[in-house]
Amino acid sequence: MSVWNKWKYVFTNHCETKEAHEDERLRSRYYKATNGQAMKAVKELLQSSSQYELLSVSEERGEFSATTRSGKKAFIVITVISVRPLETAIDFSVTTGTTFDFGFSRRVILDLYEQLDKRLPYIGSGING
Repeated sequence: MSVWNKWKYVFTNHCETKEAHEDERLRSRYYKATNGQAMKAVKELLQSSSQYELLSVSEERGEFSATTRSGKKAFIVITVISVRPLETAIDFSVTTGTTFDFGFSRRVILDLYEQLDKRLPYIGSGING
């Protein structure tokens, strides 16, 4: 990752994942799971965590909204997309209420992906880009 991209994460209040992200760690992650299994894993992760508070679940849209419980306040949108019967992508969008979050939103995404990797069989990142 270039120096410019590192500084970009310092001087922003928003970070999101996408299929062809320039930061390899922020590419959409794919798991060997059905949509229902992935939705259940995300819901259990947020409900059992002391760091995050689940605000709402939209089963039909495959979206969750959550917030951080301590430290900087951040609003998190998690999208679960079924690609194939046993292949599901999970994406994040995190926004903090500050002008600069000094990489906090990026760290939230990386932490959530790390926890999901323990709960679901990981296939790869950005594999359909």
